[in-house]
Amino acid sequence: MKRLKVLISAYACRPGEGSEPGVGWNIVKELAADRDLWVLTRADNQMAIASELARNPLPRLNFIYCEPIGLIQKLNGNGRLVHLHYYTWQIAAYLVARNLHRDLQFDIIHHVTYVRYSTPSFLSLLPVPFIWGTVGGGESAPMAFWADFSWRGKVYESIRLLAHRLGELDPFTRQTARRSVLVRATTTQTAERLRLMGAKQIEIFSESGLSETEIADLARLPLRDADRIRFISMARLLHWKGLHLSLRAFARANIPDSEYWIVGEGSERQRLQALAQSLGIASRVKFWGRLPRHDTLAKLAESDVLVHPSLHDSGGWVCLEAMAAGRPPICLDMGGPATQVTEATGLKIAANTPAAAVAGIAAAMTQLAGNPELLKTMSQSGRQRVAELYSWKIKGELLGQLYTKLDLSARLDCQDR
Repeated sequence: MKRLKVLISAYACRPGEGSEPGVGWNIVKELAADRDLWVLTRADNQMAIASELARNPLPRLNFIYCEPIGLIQKLNGNGRLVHLHYYTWQIAAYLVARNLHRDLQFDIIHHVTYVRYSTPSFLSLLPVPFIWGTVGGGESAPMAFWADFSWRGKVYESIRLLAHRLGELDPFTRQTARRSVLVRATTTQTAERLRLMGAKQIEIFSESGLSETEIADLARLPLRDADRIRFISMARLLHWKGLHLSLRAFARANIPDSEYWIVGEGSERQRLQALAQSLGIASRVKFWGRLPRHDTLAKLAESDVLVHPSLHDSGGWVCLEAMAAGRPPICLDMGGPATQVTEATGLKIAANTPAAAVAGIAAAMTQLAGNPELLKTMSQSGRQRVAELYSWKIKGELLGQLYTKLDLSARLDCQDR
């Protein structure tokens, strides 16, 4: 079988980390076994990557480090202008890739990170089948929920929405959408925005994943055998994470002897604590603040159900971790969590209005608290779903199959011409 030459664009790519750097690293690591891989990434990642490859060599994995002009580097000190840096990095990456392609003749080009749909990838301009994504960011908090936000929250949502809409108007972003042989979107909301930009072939695919070691470690966490049910949220305490909804729902459910733990820190902490006080549930709600990952997972092990009412998550990694640990999620039926959680593994709540969302979350809490068998069944199904679909190894295998399929299709097209 032909050994494909693949060029990967991974602005964020760093071993041993989560979120976008973890996406970049884990994808290229899994793909490197069966094909020749060249990866364009930031020079900022070089030290961590070189250290990892010295311990665990991957002979067919080649990294090319590039950066935009020095002025942009200085302006982006401490990540102050990261979006400008990312945009100009894409231009620098294209100039490098153009020369590489002239020498190597790539079969596939794939943009992996950032997972941002409203910024172009100039690599799409090269005469090679181009895959864009998984990309996300097309999700937004429904307007009905804005009334609960602070003025800072409303300003944030307005600027975020404006930035994405302006990005959609960028001719290079629209060209990226149109020239992609396939666009992978994190959610249906992002897919809708991509269609409006001219993307023709779109599939919904989560960018989130866990290593086999993480899945195995989480699967070993025993289910709790306790009289009182304990809910947990693990999130930054920001307005769009929706924890004001889950606090109201917890108060409304009023389940005897139940507890609600919140792990995380953020600008909304004081408002959330004041809300818990006003709802009369402060004695049963524990704010743990930001904890190291090991301690966070220990709190998850001491809980029964994850509550994740985020209003615009493209990913929702915490839902995967909870399912892998056998803790069924309660989430809103929107964004990334809605693509990960099924009826068999958790409860998804319609997010039409804040009142309806609160009522739905409260009903879900009550249902799981009163039905230990359902809780157990969902726990088992969640662990199975993560193991079967969300390990990086499996995601790498599926992506490799996609590359082969697209390369074969491209060669057949050339023969037809």
